[in-house]
Amino acid sequence: MANQKGIIKLKGTIGDITFYKSKDGYMAREKGGIDAKRFHSDPAFKRTRENAQEFGHSGKIGSLIRRAFRPVTMGISDSKLTSRFVKVLMSVVKTDAVNNRGDRLVTGGVMNLMEGFDFNVKANLKKSFFNNYDIQWDRTTGESKITFAPFVPQEHVGVPNGTTHFRIVAGSASIDFDTQVYELKLDRSTILPWDQTEIVDLELIASLAANSTNPVITVLGIEFYQEVNGVNYMLNNGGFNAASIVKVDQV
Repeated sequence: MANQKGIIKLKGTIGDITFYKSKDGYMAREKGGIDAKRFHSDPAFKRTRENAQEFGHSGKIGSLIRRAFRPVTMGISDSKLTSRFVKVLMSVVKTDAVNNRGDRLVTGGVMNLMEGFDFNVKANLKKSFFNNYDIQWDRTTGESKITFAPFVPQEHVGVPNGTTHFRIVAGSASIDFDTQVYELKLDRSTILPWDQTEIVDLELIASLAANSTNPVITVLGIEFYQEVNGVNYMLNNGGFNAASIVKVDQV
């Protein structure tokens, strides 16, 4: 890699040298990589092709799951979310004991390896919400219910500076990974004051279609608000809100 000198700055490829502009200025480097035809046909790259196929599959599945849960995670900002999620999904793919290398699938692996994945690396759910909860999923009725043990907000909810209120949100999605069709149901608590008043009998219920044959994923999240003149404004710069995959039922 070298800097381009002179008055005329080049972009493009001449022979084996590629000219381009980067944040460091106009650069030049020797053309690298292998010929596409060779990559797709040479037996020496068979393992690389298999890895690329499974990586692409994981990326596609990750995109679908993120799209399904966008109403839960839209207030979250994490520049490394995509790559972090693909890494987890690749670990799921590697547990597929049925399909051959290169053809292994997320749905063929142990999908509950996704449990505990945080959509916001800057706001871990376990570090924001310290209370116990129980998750019940009934595939026959399609009801997903999260029941929370009684808790005192200022003792069990870690908040960013300026927080006066918070809200807990849960979403369950039944996802057909073949057709990329999904059903998402949400439930949210009321906006609760962050104080010393104990909260009891809190339940969040998401009712999906009964007897689904698709994998069902449940996400739990928390949002933070600041009250100003009687109006609650979400602290939505993406650095605080947390959401995590808390249950995966694979059928």
